[in-house]
Amino acid sequence: MTWTTADIGDQTGRSALVTGPTLGGLGFHTALELARHGARVTLAGRTPARLGAAAEAITAEVPDARLETLVVDLSDLASVRAAGAEAARLGPLHLLVNNAGIMATPLRRTADGLESQMATNHFGPFLLTGLLLDQLVASGDGRVVTLSSQMHRVARSAPLGDPHTRRRYSRWHVYAQTKLANLLFTSELDRRLRRAGLPVTALAAHPGFAGTHLAVNGQLGTTQGRRAAIMDAAVKAVSQSAAAGAWPTLMAATDDLPGGTYVGPSGPGQAGGPPRVVGTSPLARDEVAQRRLWETSEETVGLAWP
Repeated sequence: MTWTTADIGDQTGRSALVTGPTLGGLGFHTALELARHGARVTLAGRTPARLGAAAEAITAEVPDARLETLVVDLSDLASVRAAGAEAARLGPLHLLVNNAGIMATPLRRTADGLESQMATNHFGPFLLTGLLLDQLVASGDGRVVTLSSQMHRVARSAPLGDPHTRRRYSRWHVYAQTKLANLLFTSELDRRLRRAGLPVTALAAHPGFAGTHLAVNGQLGTTQGRRAAIMDAAVKAVSQSAAAGAWPTLMAATDDLPGGTYVGPSGPGQAGGPPRVVGTSPLARDEVAQRRLWETSEETVGLAWP
């Protein structure tokens, strides 16, 4: 049976937090559908102006949408800690969607001395999830969905070394490693949650080849200008829409699925099509790598959990 957004069901009374809800992107469409189905949705992103624009667009489609905003820069661990403290006002959380990410950006070191892709795509979400865990537990039925990518299959090794060590940088290799890290994190998180007997599950999803600004912004550092417009149009010409790309995330977030499940498109090469449960690379299933990345991550962000 083909899954559609009609299968989301009534989300009234449930509270969700979605990172990276930039207007028109995967996070935006995830937040929009959750709000359309009655959830209270917190939009979590770097700039108040973009959060405001996303909230305005969602309200235009869903006039009675219950929305909150939370400013957080996932590349900055101090910002993540501040956001974790601020999020306490939200009360119990039923759903955390770790959607935000950057792709194949030029080499940049964060204030914490971390490479920016790994900081934004893995360490920031790792810390945020840990800080929000008590609120997810308090809901009695929490779920964490982390966005990965088919690019995880390109990674030749897991990112298990000291993240502060400076290495030869290949933007696409590092991006692939961050997407592998998302899956290693999800599996280890779900295992630890079950071991601790906590009422929270962890799942992952990937959007296939979705027409978002992610690749353009990563390559050019902007979505403005003629070159960006040409590249953006080329991506959209051969990809599914961002709205369709959000469907795997929405299925992972709302369907009756066991922890550790990975959801992606059902079409050829998992590039597009209705969502279904999909498999991962053998490296993503390596339990030793899962545990070692978790331990490295705890040390890096300064939080041991659950």
